[in-house]
Amino acid sequence: MLNIIIAIVAVILLTIGIVWVIDKFVPKKAKPFITIALWLLIVFLGYKTFMSVYGEIQFNQLKEKRYNQVIKNLIDIRNAQVAHKVITGKFTDNFDDLVKFIDTAEYTITQRRDSTVLDVERTKLFGGVETFKTLVLVDTLDFVSVKDSLFKTSTRYKTMMSVPVGAEGAKFELKAGMLDSIPVFEASVRKEVVLFDQEKYLIKKEEQVVSVDGVNGPTIKVGSMDEVNTTGNWPKNFSKEQ
Repeated sequence: MLNIIIAIVAVILLTIGIVWVIDKFVPKKAKPFITIALWLLIVFLGYKTFMSVYGEIQFNQLKEKRYNQVIKNLIDIRNAQVAHKVITGKFTDNFDDLVKFIDTAEYTITQRRDSTVLDVERTKLFGGVETFKTLVLVDTLDFVSVKDSLFKTSTRYKTMMSVPVGAEGAKFELKAGMLDSIPVFEASVRKEVVLFDQEKYLIKKEEQVVSVDGVNGPTIKVGSMDEVNTTGNWPKNFSKEQ
């Protein structure tokens, strides 16, 4: 992008130089036509320079708007996956199973308490001297719906697998497995899918982003199949939830 702007500016300066040379050395009869043509070229190149800069500004505004919508879905997917792991002990790589889980699963609300009881065996061992032992008891207090806990009255979890912006019909890719005996998952979508209708060179540039303020790499994702985490690869300026 910078190289293009430099090249256009250089051409404009060169054209201005040519206009000056023509003004000094070209016959008067030919000057008006050549001068007008060159000034039109200058105006055209100036317009192209402006649009190249303004186009990137518009791209960045659109990108941030679309990324925010994508991240909202990824956060819902992450929250649903974490609930799935809490209750089942693992993540899932199937969105239909995840939706069914949200519709039917419940958290068990428990309370742990200590209770002291007579240790019959040790009492006999010590010749009738009463000996006590402590037991940890777990009481079930209530059951809470996963759906009500995470989404309340909203049904957006039923469409969270669909990429909300970008190429029509696109779905997030969902993976799950084990890493060193620890459950892991990853939900992602490629930037080129989200930005499918934008200039190709701007998409390529965005895919190569490495910045503390940007979404690094060619995908927007939450979780990882290569390390144990459930965070997203976006910075806080896109969402407070990681």
